[in-house]
Amino acid sequence: MEDSTTSEGLKRVIGVPGFAASIVNNTLGGGIYVLPAIVAIQMGAVGILAYVFCGIMLITIMLCYAEIGSKVNTSGGSYVYVETAFGPFAGFVLNWLFFFGYGVLSSAAVMNVMASSLAIIFPVFARPLMQDSLYFVLLAVIVFINIRGAKQGESFLKYITVIKLLPLLGIIIFGFAYIKTGNLHWQHFPSLKTSGETTLVLFYAFMGFETSLGVSGEIKNPKRTIPLGIISAALVIFIFYGLIQTIAQGVLGNQMAHFKTAPLAAIAQCIVGPIGATLLLVAAVVSCLGNTSGDVMATPRLLFAGAKDGIFPKTLAKVHPKFATPYTAIIIYAALLFIFAVSGGFRQLAVLSSGCLLLIYLSVVLAMLKLRTKPQPSAKKSFKTPGGYLVPAIAIAAIVWLLVSLKSEEMIAIIIFLAAVVMVYFVMKLFQKKQDQKF
Repeated sequence: MEDSTTSEGLKRVIGVPGFAASIVNNTLGGGIYVLPAIVAIQMGAVGILAYVFCGIMLITIMLCYAEIGSKVNTSGGSYVYVETAFGPFAGFVLNWLFFFGYGVLSSAAVMNVMASSLAIIFPVFARPLMQDSLYFVLLAVIVFINIRGAKQGESFLKYITVIKLLPLLGIIIFGFAYIKTGNLHWQHFPSLKTSGETTLVLFYAFMGFETSLGVSGEIKNPKRTIPLGIISAALVIFIFYGLIQTIAQGVLGNQMAHFKTAPLAAIAQCIVGPIGATLLLVAAVVSCLGNTSGDVMATPRLLFAGAKDGIFPKTLAKVHPKFATPYTAIIIYAALLFIFAVSGGFRQLAVLSSGCLLLIYLSVVLAMLKLRTKPQPSAKKSFKTPGGYLVPAIAIAAIVWLLVSLKSEEMIAIIIFLAAVVMVYFVMKLFQKKQDQKF
């Protein structure tokens, strides 16, 4: 039986249900409420094929994560995988790509969307002071829950995930009665260019599962839990996306363009009347809250792991003596989210987010391949991706395709950000060298 306390001072308390719920929560975000219209307008009824194609691409990446996650069991997720395979420099760059280039910027954006959605129901939240107060209170509550223990954070995410899935489940169950079969007929196949653009949008909507692996050092029996959690969550995610797209297309059909900003709200209104749109808006707010909660639970573990390795200030490696959580990393990360959400400073940097995550995916897949040739002591009886090198080859091809599809301003932003991170790394090394020479 695996010891519940790790060498990092943390406790392994997260099981398969909690880990899978975290992945579902982090992946099924606000995008699911607008995606059906985007896909239908571009591809019509045949749009369901874009989900299948996108699902195949993403499952290859998820399987690579499942393999390496079952071998490397300490906190930090993507960071520790890359650091283990390629060393401190690659780990340093990856950590910055994840916690700031992706984590802070995307979560600050989600918090702004949450406040804007809430302001439609309660106009008082349109005021900047009320929005700022909302951010502070919500983050304070999330921080309190996560400092109390990873188990408490996991339980909170389970409830949030159930709450955010219930309205979607209601649309799936009751929406079938409103489907017009004629809306589901495939009239024509879109061009390859249109299919590629739609798949690109979908791929970004499927992102989020990797954040949950930040708590890898607190997952029980990771050799079993990580692969099982990833695979079971993937099935739930793909089923929900596929069914929601089918219902939306079947109910709205060619009318989808009239509801392109809120297709699910239109369906909910058909089912339960005017209150349906309000219920869906509340569900979108809860979905944003769930994404933020999942991020605050997982991403601070990258700061914690980096501090343990000496690439961040040691204070971030502190573990709460009673609750066994990296409390300073959680507080600092939440403070960064608050600053960016309040200032709106993330908007100028938001182009970084998608490109950074693609680079993270590529680094982890390559790390998985590297560790196959360099087995770890903990790798015995670990999960191995089926199909030999076919799965990682498909994953790499998909990621490279998406990278070359980025806009020029996204490419430039990523290059500048990487150059800045590399400069910081070498300045830190130079400073450490001078400090060592003094002693």
